[in-house]
Amino acid sequence: MLSDPISDFLCRIRNASQALHPEVLVPHSRLKENIAQVFKREGYVAEVAVEGGPAKKNLRLKLKYTGRKGVIEGLRRLSSPGRRVYSASTEIPKVRGGLGVVVLSTSAGVVTDREARKRNLGGELICSIW
Repeated sequence: MLSDPISDFLCRIRNASQALHPEVLVPHSRLKENIAQVFKREGYVAEVAVEGGPAKKNLRLKLKYTGRKGVIEGLRRLSSPGRRVYSASTEIPKVRGGLGVVVLSTSAGVVTDREARKRNLGGELICSIW
């Protein structure tokens, strides 16, 4: 049993990207699927697919590369089970001067920092990606 499945999810993506693997397979959860869909919308992941039956599902993420370098330069977990980090819409941090993305869990679902600012939503800061 994992104490922080989101951190494990992000580590698997980071490791696969650095090792230039074409895809990565991670255990499924709705939150992980929503985070992966945000990564796809923002252009960090090429494809997200849910595989398996009702008892055991997996997420298959196809990673994107530019030559011999991954599109994902870095991933960072901002909130952990022992230390939750919440932010109001006016205080959401910017990553790399706006070049990266902060992923938030809000009352309207999992959104990026830009969407949260536009919709005036605050919430839990899950991770940042650049």
